[in-house]
Amino acid sequence: MLGSNFYKFLFFITYFLKYFLGLPKLYSLKEKNMPSLTEENYLKAIYNLSLSGTKPVLTNELADALKTKAASATDMVKKLASKKFISYKKYYGVQLTAKGQAEALMVIRKHRLWETFLVQKLDFTWDEVHEVAEQLEHIHSKRLIEKIDSFLGYPKTDPHGDPIPNSKGKLPIQKTLGCDQLREGQQATIAAVKDSSSSLLKLLDKMGAYPGKKIKILSRENYDHSTEALLDGKKIFLSKEVAQNILVTE
Repeated sequence: MLGSNFYKFLFFITYFLKYFLGLPKLYSLKEKNMPSLTEENYLKAIYNLSLSGTKPVLTNELADALKTKAASATDMVKKLASKKFISYKKYYGVQLTAKGQAEALMVIRKHRLWETFLVQKLDFTWDEVHEVAEQLEHIHSKRLIEKIDSFLGYPKTDPHGDPIPNSKGKLPIQKTLGCDQLREGQQATIAAVKDSSSSLLKLLDKMGAYPGKKIKILSRENYDHSTEALLDGKKIFLSKEVAQNILVTE
């Protein structure tokens, strides 16, 4: 967490946007009738755990994902249900309503646009931006986020290859498979990274395994399923776990 440093950073961001985009002070950490920071985190977690809204999420799953107590998660679930963000049945789980899904996708949109902004305009590395974007995603200003989208040239994906929901909350469908599923001799294009942990991103950075790069499978070991591959003409070796976390398009 950035703590008090976040507000210093927010002040810097405001100055940057005002200078380059001609924006006045237009951000707000909390506007009337908007979900709170905690509520937004729950909605985003439910969306991700539900596989984009396709299955119910148990409160214990939610508590584990957000590193909180089951009782706290249950209390928040009841609160979100009272605000019509989710539907909730005891022992069955929770699902986002249309209203809740729209809010979750807006948080995801802001998060991924901020990550893109930080990498492209402020020279952050792709393993640094997640924590910062976790803070910035809770700024409530539609005008601000639309200006950033325009300033960046309406990017379709973030630095990790994840699709960015558009201004209407539509998330592009991206058909991918893990690099571990490719056959020997098969070539594909790296599309995204499944696990955005800093340690994995730093490892991929050393390899040069970024979205958009071509990768060809040379061989795979039967014993541990490790992979030898060709990346931009350079041989690399991937463990089974790393290969599983590199998502590609054929």
